[in-house]
Amino acid sequence: MVVEKNIPIGFQKTEIGEIPNDWSLRLTGQVGTINGRVGWKGYTKADIRNTGPYAIGAKHIDNSNRLDLSNSTHISAEKYRESPEIMVYKDDILIVQRGSIGKVVIIDKEIGDATINPSMVLLRINEDSPIYIYYYLTSSLGQNQIKSDTSSTGVPMITQKQVANFKIPLPPTKVEQAAIATALNDADKLITELEKLIAKKKLIKQGAMQELLRPKEGWVKKSIEELCVPNGLVRGPFGGALKKEFFKDKGFKVYEQKNAIYRDENLGNYYIDENKFKELQRFEVKESDFIVSCSGTIGKIFQIPNRFVKGVINQALLKLTIDKTKYSDNYFYHYFSWEKFQANIIDSTQGGAMKNLIGMVEFRKTSIPLPAEKSEQIYIAEILCDMDSEIEALEKKLDKYKMIKQGMMQNLLTGKIRLV
Repeated sequence: MVVEKNIPIGFQKTEIGEIPNDWSLRLTGQVGTINGRVGWKGYTKADIRNTGPYAIGAKHIDNSNRLDLSNSTHISAEKYRESPEIMVYKDDILIVQRGSIGKVVIIDKEIGDATINPSMVLLRINEDSPIYIYYYLTSSLGQNQIKSDTSSTGVPMITQKQVANFKIPLPPTKVEQAAIATALNDADKLITELEKLIAKKKLIKQGAMQELLRPKEGWVKKSIEELCVPNGLVRGPFGGALKKEFFKDKGFKVYEQKNAIYRDENLGNYYIDENKFKELQRFEVKESDFIVSCSGTIGKIFQIPNRFVKGVINQALLKLTIDKTKYSDNYFYHYFSWEKFQANIIDSTQGGAMKNLIGMVEFRKTSIPLPAEKSEQIYIAEILCDMDSEIEALEKKLDKYKMIKQGMMQNLLTGKIRLV
């Protein structure tokens, strides 16, 4: 017997990679029936109701591929009854075929009368485990198939025929499929519980901020400019001062919006030479300076750590140097980050999706209430820092759980690890 090179013993080579010899590779159209709302099955605004059967669309699937009907859409009972083949039942798999390609959800409980809107297709599994197939479609292996052949015209789209031709690797028995699905479902439950805990901790922090940052007797108000050292509030240079032709492969770093948005000093790879740096020295970033994003995703703030690459801010940032001899920079950070304060510095008069920071004259004068004594500022900041540390630790744990689940999917859904 000749074993093909590089294929492990007991495995076979398929179009989607190596799977065990006793597994089969089947098409979605072979393991289930696929239907959608097309042509006359569509509906108009006249069919929309305040109550009645759900019409499930892409917006009802969250980023974790869970059903969220909190912002539900309803249609008339007459329109619902027109298309029995797309009535939604427990264990049905719904796949987005237009727009948010890649979103998939399984109906894991009874939800009452429901159907799908024209952006969705419904996959109903015949004999195999629906939840196993759901997990495969949400895995990187399944997602690669879903996203590899989308329409390139305007809105991303896949056809029902394409959905019917997704290739699914299947263990030989439903028992093994169910064992894999159970293991992944258990991992999902851990992730969901941790997400709920993080959300709860964030709500607790918001409540604490409402109380801790509420002005009290003996507090003072200081403008942002007053909290900074002299000339410590600087808006980034005009765009013409940092044209692309000035950028180098190495030298002095040009800090961008993403450094503030993602709170990471290492992002970005734009640099300028020493001569340009000296020309722009007014915009130099130093340890403990705050940088703030000024357009698009605005108001995000990040404090430069003690280890950083020497450089300057670009035109989309401003930097603030707090007078730490008088004020707590940590107190300033928490107050500035507070969504109640953020509303004061966002210019909402221009309309449209793109918002900007308020004008610099107004921004400089924006006041922040704080305890007169720096020691009390520090005390408040320490409480909020401890809360942040707890949330950050939980978020790191959540990231770890998600990585573990991804590894489980990669191994379990290709038969590298067998549970039965």
